[in-house]
Amino acid sequence: MNQEKIGKFIAECRKHKNMTQSELAEKLGVTDKSIGNWENGRNMPDLSLFKPLCAELDITINELLSGERIKKEKYQERFEENIINTIDYSTKKINISNNTLGIALIVLGILISITAMTIFPSDSSWGSIYSVIGGLISLIGINKLLKKISITKKIIINICYIILLLIVLFTIDYISVVSLHQIPRFCTIKTSNDLVYVCENSFYNVYRINTNTPNEYIIVDTKKEYTMDTVPVSPFNRIKSGIDNIIKYKNKYIGNNSNTGNLIRSLPLSEYGYVFEIDSKDLGLIINYNITDWYINENHYLEKSIIYNSVSFFLLIDNLQYIKYNFSGTSYQVKRDTLEKNFPNYKDISSKNINKKAYNKYVENKINDNDFIDKCFAKIIS
Repeated sequence: MNQEKIGKFIAECRKHKNMTQSELAEKLGVTDKSIGNWENGRNMPDLSLFKPLCAELDITINELLSGERIKKEKYQERFEENIINTIDYSTKKINISNNTLGIALIVLGILISITAMTIFPSDSSWGSIYSVIGGLISLIGINKLLKKISITKKIIINICYIILLLIVLFTIDYISVVSLHQIPRFCTIKTSNDLVYVCENSFYNVYRINTNTPNEYIIVDTKKEYTMDTVPVSPFNRIKSGIDNIIKYKNKYIGNNSNTGNLIRSLPLSEYGYVFEIDSKDLGLIINYNITDWYINENHYLEKSIIYNSVSFFLLIDNLQYIKYNFSGTSYQVKRDTLEKNFPNYKDISSKNINKKAYNKYVENKINDNDFIDKCFAKIIS
């Protein structure tokens, strides 16, 4: 079927009938642009318009499809040829429509899956539900493109696509967990207690500690070495205040204001706002917090913070001799020699620069023990 030849024939017949493109378009209920596209050979009239178009131009459908007038002796021959061409043309149009729809469904499905991973909070089941829905939509689109292949190949391609989609979704989810410190969307088991929320899947476990508090933090357990009872639980944000982060601020001198400021910002109590000053003469650190001490002392939070911060300051700043914590209600002071003598296992922690394992064992793990905190506070803090 020669579209260009048919287009020229339509234009020729229209002019022979002394009609403009606008007049023909009005009679057929289409736009001037559609007539122009037919006559320029850019596309063909819709099959439903063949009969009314031929009636307006005083030609037969056979002649329209041939793109010329047909003599009687060749009419039957051209008729059969045009039927075959029309069937081929219709099949191609259907295939193009199917392919276009298939590609549109694939793109739409992928967009739904990716958008669902970014719009909905990680702890909402809607993110995973819409991701799966998006995957199914894209799978329908793929099957629209696979109509000509065998069922066996189609099944193999579908299985491969599902596996690939799951890998992509799990990868995006894992990247979000690691980079944004959030729980995964795809969980097979969810359990929780007062302090710990656990989300388990086939590849890793994620522990959410201090849920919905300012000190919430996430532990991604790829080796599955922890349980709800053994996972490190700190009353503070462990990602921010743990030894793995604060050790980078180790310094020989208290006079390094930038380093000291960064260390204070990483430790507990900084969330309430503060200013600090350095006593260069007596090598002391004075921190003025913008809150009353009793106001933040639920479950010994103040005492735990002061003990934790004091041990960290003396471990990380070599020449620091005393720390003074000022609140709007009370002031607390800690001296290096007093802490070193009275904090259990301090020498084990400070040996070989800083022993991280000892720190976690004797500081982080002990910080949840209220009796331990009360005893240390009474001996160390003045």
